[in-house]
Order: sequence, then structure tokens, then C-alpha cells
Amino acid sequence: MFKVKIYLNTLLRDTNRWSWGTLFLIGFVTLPLFALFIGTLSGPGESWDHLLDTVLVDYALNSFLLVLGTSFFTLLLGVSSAWVVSRYHFPFKKIVEWLLIVPLTLPSYITAYAYAGLFDYGGPFSTLAKALGFGTPKVDILNLPGLIFILSVSLYPYVYVASRAVFLYQSSRLIEASNILGANRFKTLFYVVLPMARPAIFGGLLLVIMEVLNDYGAAKYYGVNTLTTGVFRAWFALEESDTAIFLSIILLLMVLVFVLLERWQRGNRSFQMATKSAIRLPSIHPSKTTKWMLFIVAFVPVLLGFLLPTFQLLQWLGITWEKTASTSYGSIALQSIGIALLSAILTVLIVLMVIYFPKWNRLKVLKKSTRLATLGYAIPGAVLAIGVMLPTLQIDRWLLQFNQNSGEIGAGTLLLLNGTIIALVYAYIIRFLAVGFKPLQGSQLKLGESLSESSRLLGKNTLKTFFKIDVPLLKTGIFSAILLVFVDIMKELPLTLILKPYNINTLAVKAYEYASDELIMESALPSLTIVATGLLPILFLNKLLLNNS
Repeated sequence: MFKVKIYLNTLLRDTNRWSWGTLFLIGFVTLPLFALFIGTLSGPGESWDHLLDTVLVDYALNSFLLVLGTSFFTLLLGVSSAWVVSRYHFPFKKIVEWLLIVPLTLPSYITAYAYAGLFDYGGPFSTLAKALGFGTPKVDILNLPGLIFILSVSLYPYVYVASRAVFLYQSSRLIEASNILGANRFKTLFYVVLPMARPAIFGGLLLVIMEVLNDYGAAKYYGVNTLTTGVFRAWFALEESDTAIFLSIILLLMVLVFVLLERWQRGNRSFQMATKSAIRLPSIHPSKTTKWMLFIVAFVPVLLGFLLPTFQLLQWLGITWEKTASTSYGSIALQSIGIALLSAILTVLIVLMVIYFPKWNRLKVLKKSTRLATLGYAIPGAVLAIGVMLPTLQIDRWLLQFNQNSGEIGAGTLLLLNGTIIALVYAYIIRFLAVGFKPLQGSQLKLGESLSESSRLLGKNTLKTFFKIDVPLLKTGIFSAILLVFVDIMKELPLTLILKPYNINTLAVKAYEYASDELIMESALPSLTIVATGLLPILFLNKLLLNNS
């Protein structure tokens, strides 16, 4: 009892306003998850037993096979291309190494639409095959293997970026030691380089897995039943929120399993990168024939993941731009950009709070709460949308009940949070906190504590020190974080489909609506606009990589 009293006294003594702010942020981020688990207490919906007997195993199996197949091919494409551009000289290397990142600007559902057109009867591949005398080939891509291909060529840059970042800093001394001991290049690669790079490679792969489980547009268009499409079907077609919640929990548990597997394979292993002052890896100049073979290895992912889909979209744009480039399209584009920009700015503001509030608070138990910032990105968009909808609906009920009790005219007819921009932006902030957190945390760690401590010793309080010292020095990190979050929000589909207000549309939803209505050519304009808005941050990311090389 005496120890408990001492602990409580210490707790009260160390609690300050930043402690309360940190607790608020914890509640802000974890509320949707808490709401989901509370929602399971009421049990599944009426159709749950039917789903369990018929399609649930199919949902789970397809999701697992998608993860397995996409993981294999993204590792193959991402690691091989990263090693080639980091280690060898070949023609057009400078161009190819930044083009390898560009597929990130193409959302997987847009790549899926483009490839459906490329392999369609009368499409470019069919026309080329006829011209070459091969007749009319029948290529059915609208299936599970086709979806694995689409997701692989769309998502390999996550593995490429993580792998290349390690290969560029790989210690030359270990490779030299391996060569002295008689190991050839292949043995050195598989027994020295890849084991050292494994934590980073699997970190990139984990992002790929999260995106695969988040995908809805491509899976829906290709007719592949996954847990994510099942959540949508239960929510919209069956109109059973309880069933959708149970499917969301299963999907969330699947994500958790992959996160734990990644942590397990990493264990206590870590890798250390050499500094810029260290001896760099000597570049290899192979023979002319080998150079062109290496160029093909690095160029194939770019061709499949960006050039071919973009070619198809540009062809469609030439046919349909007069029909789609209307006043309403301009309004949708402005709405989409405005919502994404507002959400990105608010997200970065919350990220700054997540970084600094725990640091300013004096309670040790709250010091590591910054890890919560990465929580939202691990939650698939459809799951997070339902998690946001549940508490906002309950808050609306409380507010409407309060208005009715107070006798206000018109009370009980208007939803104040659900179905509004507020709920949508809230969901964006939680989902993309991790995207803004990483560049800002990296920039903040480089600052150290000496400048801030000097400012406080000179009599400046915490907030003045933050605005006068930290913010000016963090402006590059803040700008890059806003850009990266902006691009991800522009591409987000499942979350937006569930939470967007009826009178507001986005480019991602418009492209999806065109494809769903079998107006696939008309999806070219909104799709290419999304690509255009994503090119600047991708080029910015590539510049950062080159500066670190």
C-alpha cells in the first residue's frame, strides 16, 4: 500500500500539460481500433453462418495467396533491380534508377484498369499479335494470377527503395574480405550482402503486404474475392455492420500475424550502414553484352509497372478527353486536391505533436508512445473506415439526443460528424500518420538536443524554443512529409469510398466509378491526374536517395 502511494505521488508530481496532450493523442489514434473490438461484443450479423459455410474460407485463402504471390515477385523485382543499379554500370543507369521508383505514382487499381485494356480484345497486344501474324491471342488477366502480377509490378518499389538504401551503404570491407577468402560475386551476394540487408528488405516487404491487404479497387475489378471485398459486400450489399466488423477483425488479425512474423524473422538482428566517409563499394564495369543484360533486368520492372500502363491511359485519354474534361471534372479535381492538401497539413501537425509531446512530458511510461504513429498504416483502409464510422455515429447519436432534450428545432435530423469531411479527414490522419512520421522523425533526430537545451537555458519556454529553433530547422522534413502524405491520400480508395460525403467526390473514386460502370476508357483522365500529382514527391524522394548515395 505504501509503495502504491509513492507511485501515485510520483505520477501526480511528474504529470504536466504535455502528459495530458500525449494521452489525448493516444486516444485519438486508438479510438477506431477500440471501437472495432467493442463492436464485436454484439456478435456477428444474421448472414455470418452462411458466409462461414460458403465464402469465408475463399476470402481468407485468396487474401493469403495474394500476399504470398505478390511477396515473391516484389522481392524478385525489387531486390534484383536495387542490386544492379547499386553495384554495376550499364547504359542509361541514371535514368533507370529514378524510373524504378515512379510506379509508386500509379495506384494498383489504375494499373489494373490499364492492363485490362492492354489485354482486351482489340487492345494494343491483340492488335500487335495480329500484325505479326499470330492471330488473336486469348489472354485472360482478370483472375487471381493476373491480380498477383498487377500488385507485384505496382508495389515492388517499396522493396526496391529499402534494398537500394542498404546496398548503397554496404560495407566494402566485408565484401573485400569475402572476395579474399575466395567467394565469388554470387556467393558474396547471397552469404554476405543479402543477410546484412534482410531487416531492411523485409521492412519494405511488410509495406507491400499491408498494401496488398488494403487493396479493393483492383481485386473488385478483377473479380477476386478477398477479405477486403468481403468487408465492402457485408457493409453495402448485405447492410450488416456486425458482419463487416467481424470480417474487419479477421483482416486485422491477418495483418498482425504478418507484422509479428516480420518481427520474429528479424529478432535482435540489425545492420549498420557505413557513413559517407567510409570506403565506397567499387563500381563494376562488366562487358558490353553484360551491360545490356543488366539494363534489361533493371528496365523490365519500369516497363511493366509504369510505361505500359501509362501508354494505355494516354491512348484512352486521346479518345475520351473531350467527354471527360468537363466543368464537373474540374470541380472533382479541386475537391480532391483540396481535401488531400488539408488532410496532409493536419496530419503533419499531428505528427509533430506525436514526436514532441511525449518528449516534453515527464512521465516515463508515455515516452515511447510515438510508436502509436505507425499503427494506422498497418490497418487496411476499409477496416479503418468502419472503425472511424462506429464512434462518430455514436457521438452523433449523443449530440442529437442532447439537442432533442434541449428542445431545439430540427434536432434529430442532421449528422454532425458521420458522412462529413470531419470523419474523412480524421481517418486520413490516422492512416497516414506513419507516412509523415518517418521523414520528420529522421529530421528531428539529426537536430539533437543541444540547441533546444541552450534555448531553454537562455530563458525561452518549450513552445518558443519549438517555433524559433526546431520548426525552421525541420522545414525540409515538414515539406517532404506533407508531399508524401498528400500523394498517398490522393491515391486512397477503400477508405474514401466508405467515408466520403455524398456531395463530394475525389479523383480516385471517380476513376473507380468509371471502371465499375464499364466506362474504362473514361477513367484515363482522373487516373493520369493522380499520376501527375504524385510525380513531384517521387522525384523528391529520388533526389534524397541520390544525395545520400
